[in-house]
Amino acid sequence: MIDKQHITNRFIKYVTVDTESNPNNPDFPSSENQWDLAKILVEDLKAIGLQEVELDENCYIMATLPSNINYKVPTIGFISHIDTSPDFTGKNVKPQIVKNYNGKDIVLNQDENIILSPDYFDDLLQYKGQTLITTNGTTLLGADDKAGITEIVTAMEYLVAHPEIKHGKIRICFTPDEEVGKGAHLFDVEKFGADWAYTMDGSQIGELEYENFNAGSAKITINGKIVHPGYAKGKMINSILLANEFINALPENEVPEKTTGYEGFYHLHDSLGTVEKTVLEFIIRDHDLEAFQQRKLVLQNIAKKINERLEKKIITVEIKDQYFNMKEKILPVMHIVDLVEEAMLAINISPIIKPIRGGTDGSQLSYKGLPCPNIFAGGHNFHGRFEYVPVESMQKATELIVKIAEKATEKYA
Repeated sequence: MIDKQHITNRFIKYVTVDTESNPNNPDFPSSENQWDLAKILVEDLKAIGLQEVELDENCYIMATLPSNINYKVPTIGFISHIDTSPDFTGKNVKPQIVKNYNGKDIVLNQDENIILSPDYFDDLLQYKGQTLITTNGTTLLGADDKAGITEIVTAMEYLVAHPEIKHGKIRICFTPDEEVGKGAHLFDVEKFGADWAYTMDGSQIGELEYENFNAGSAKITINGKIVHPGYAKGKMINSILLANEFINALPENEVPEKTTGYEGFYHLHDSLGTVEKTVLEFIIRDHDLEAFQQRKLVLQNIAKKINERLEKKIITVEIKDQYFNMKEKILPVMHIVDLVEEAMLAINISPIIKPIRGGTDGSQLSYKGLPCPNIFAGGHNFHGRFEYVPVESMQKATELIVKIAEKATEKYA
């Protein structure tokens, strides 16, 4: 149904535009280069025949596919984000196409001996015989979330070209700065005007998610005291050693690399220290809200104990909530999840319903009044040099968007 070369060309066109967001810039969007893809998308949406195409002052793109039926059905939205992760460079992306993948090692970069191997990434073996798009080993790919953008644009193009497929009004939006946690901050839910929406921002084919982590960040500041080491006894306070004590006080198995499913964690993702001052940056994650709150208390209590022992306020803890589990907002409207499951089964996709070990724009949007589960976009190994996406997964995701629109019309006829 969806032309393979056409969707491949569109995806490569989008991923070769650098849209890396910047976590250290409070501006919106956080990087000027996000405008480059936004302007391309505006032109593409107009070219395929969408209406009310708008790029606002904050780099949100919205557009409408009008209903082609004479009765009212709910307005459905589809959402993806234009930025790529600052965790790994997205500049000068040079995609490689692996046709008829044979299930063996893929040499991403001969000169640097960078190999994408099923011995380490065994999910590759699901895609034997398919066409994979990979990196060249020096950048991320950007399938998170330009695969989602590609699928939404291509699905809208298909619906415009096939008016025999009946559908209600569809709204789409491409957001900036999702990767730095701001993608939904300035999203105008009222202007968007959908009854509910779906983010196309998941991973492997079949994923359907309506639970995500409760998420927070923690900045631990440890203030030491520098003294000449030869005369330091009873005077020096080495903040680096106290930072090590703080880290070792945390549960050693509650880290990302040792947890799965519903298990939460503490993730130390950055540290910078001297004897005089050390700063630790954590993210805190848990699906259960009560356990999430308890995790924040654990950090505060460790600091309190060390401060009490030293009889000085050496350590300060700053915690910020980032987003919450959308499950609470989705359970009352589970029919929007059931609709996707029915659409998947109709096109021979086996649904994989599981919690997200992360978050999407949909997490925040659900709390802003727009229930918004997450659907697969097809990519794997996001945010790094081993990222890849099967073209066939993008084709199926595009077909699924079309089928959701069609099924909603049948359900509310």
